[in-house]
Amino acid sequence: MSQEKANEVRASTLPAHGPLDENGREILLSLKNVDITFGKGDSAVRAVQDASFDIYKGETFSLVGESGSGKTTVGRAVIRVNPLAAGEILYKGVRISGKIPRALDREVIRNIQMVFQDPAASLNERATVDYIISEGLYNFHLFENEADRVHKVETMIEEVGLLPEHLTRYPHEFSGGQRQRIGIARAMVMEPELVVADEPISALDVSIRAQVLNLMKKFQEEKQLTYLFIAHDLSVVRFISDRIGVIYKGRIVEVAEADELFNFPLHPYTHSLISAIPIPDPELEKNKVLYTYDPSIHDYSEDKPEFVCIGHDHYVYGNKKEIEEYKAIRDAGVPVKPITIRDPNTPEEKREDDEFSAVAEAEILAHPARDTGSVWYRIFSFLLPILGLIGAVLFRKHNHIRNYKACKGGAIAGFIFLAVILVIFVLLIVLAVI
Repeated sequence: MSQEKANEVRASTLPAHGPLDENGREILLSLKNVDITFGKGDSAVRAVQDASFDIYKGETFSLVGESGSGKTTVGRAVIRVNPLAAGEILYKGVRISGKIPRALDREVIRNIQMVFQDPAASLNERATVDYIISEGLYNFHLFENEADRVHKVETMIEEVGLLPEHLTRYPHEFSGGQRQRIGIARAMVMEPELVVADEPISALDVSIRAQVLNLMKKFQEEKQLTYLFIAHDLSVVRFISDRIGVIYKGRIVEVAEADELFNFPLHPYTHSLISAIPIPDPELEKNKVLYTYDPSIHDYSEDKPEFVCIGHDHYVYGNKKEIEEYKAIRDAGVPVKPITIRDPNTPEEKREDDEFSAVAEAEILAHPARDTGSVWYRIFSFLLPILGLIGAVLFRKHNHIRNYKACKGGAIAGFIFLAVILVIFVLLIVLAVI
């Protein structure tokens, strides 16, 4: 095994095919115990922890989780933007993380492309659409002559639903959906095998999202593409994914096929994500019971958790006790009901959202809109400490706590400064008399 690993590290080119798993599926991309850390020392932030999963050739693997969970960080690590603190990333069985030969690096760039979340920020505003799409062709010399380059670019721009005359325009002349189509064209013209799609529809209008998803699906069928689809909208992910990975605070907590995951959401965090999917019916949505995930329900003090397969190609993160419970639920074969609808005719003591509204209202009343604690209050009170104290008293009376603290702090600092000046002045007089 160590010899195989050494061969992986020394590889300078990518093989034609990746390794096969026990079911005969080709593993295109594999993350093994990946850690990604930002910063050093005490200020270091561990953004991704011990992430492991495989992506098979030709499938759409979706990585879902809330904002800040580490989805984009993983995607950027795959395209070699974010370095790893531990673990490794294999592409077709070849390690592509860390320091690799230049020739292999160019092959990875050529074979793995990314479609970014913000179609406006990801395009060069000073370049024409023609140059934006052609840049990869120029860098990797993927055309025989100028006529061949023009043909490839025009063919691609038409495939994404735009016209050849759009090639002479600039990104600011297009709508958000059109810009995203340009970004997709820029990636697809390289003829990649794997595309990392980082929330490609989240910045688009609802009416445009289906068009972009259908476009990506068309390319997948025609070009045998593999997608790592990063998203937080499970209502979309369910219908475009072959398999789904759920990530929480940088840790993969569940991986399964799409239907399997929605029928048997075993990890409580997955349960909470599915329960948050909006229901089109307003009455049902109003009476839906929202399940909130509480990490404190896990006791990992002694029984340490692991990421294990419980059968049915379903992986869950948990300790031995939790894994046994998950297996029992899955072996029973009864689909888990993640969404509960409250009977509107049943009286209840107090709804959770009403309590939240009361707390939010109290918070607003406790901190009025103009209670900003501006630095100018502090400066004014420092220069005129007596007026600053008067202002602090008035702010305190009207519950402007931040402004009160700013005036009070500035006034105290002003009085201290004046006291120091006075002491120095007295000392100078005493020295002059002596």
